[in-house]
Amino acid sequence: MICVCALLGGGTLIFLKLSAKHKKSKNKDKEELAQITANEFVNVKDIRGNFLYTRDNLALAYLKIYPISTELFSKNEKRLIAKQLTVSLSSAQYPFQLLAVSRPVDISPLLSELSATLTASSDVKQKELLKQEIVEMGAFALSGEVVERQFYIKIWDRVSDGVERELLQKLKLLGGYFSDSGIQTEILQQQDIVRLCNLVNNPAYVHLEDSGINAAIPILESVGVA
Repeated sequence: MICVCALLGGGTLIFLKLSAKHKKSKNKDKEELAQITANEFVNVKDIRGNFLYTRDNLALAYLKIYPISTELFSKNEKRLIAKQLTVSLSSAQYPFQLLAVSRPVDISPLLSELSATLTASSDVKQKELLKQEIVEMGAFALSGEVVERQFYIKIWDRVSDGVERELLQKLKLLGGYFSDSGIQTEILQQQDIVRLCNLVNNPAYVHLEDSGINAAIPILESVGVA
């Protein structure tokens, strides 16, 4: 009995020591994970000039595409723009990615204009209406429900001598393709790239949209290259 009790006691002691060691190791791993910087989490090494450099040795550049209101075009004009862009972009013999993200609309200029009108007004009824409008606009801004779609093209390549110049040339060519179709573009600068990274990785800016998840082959109707 003495031997059995000694064995059980020794086994229990060993088990407790191993459990404590495992728990300590687990806590250490959590602390190390908590110390990972945001740059390491999103694979960003540096943002400088017109480029974002990743930790896996890639250089990325971005082209912002300003949206147009297609409701102002006829069906034939829409087909012509789609066909022209299809032909132009098909000549780009390098990988690129189209980004479509949602961001809250900046209504601060509208709020400033309403506040200035409120200050200058002497009509009691107008002041009351302006105050109500400012409250409504402020509620929209805080809710984040007023969003706009923004579109970007991302291109990338391995970091090497002259890669920045090549990426800028490619972006200028892409910008020219859209410009020929009446669509304005802009090459993102350092601060704009920072805003885009925040827009993509900040969950506060995520906007839920209904979309189908069934597998399908995308088809451009009535658009073809003869």
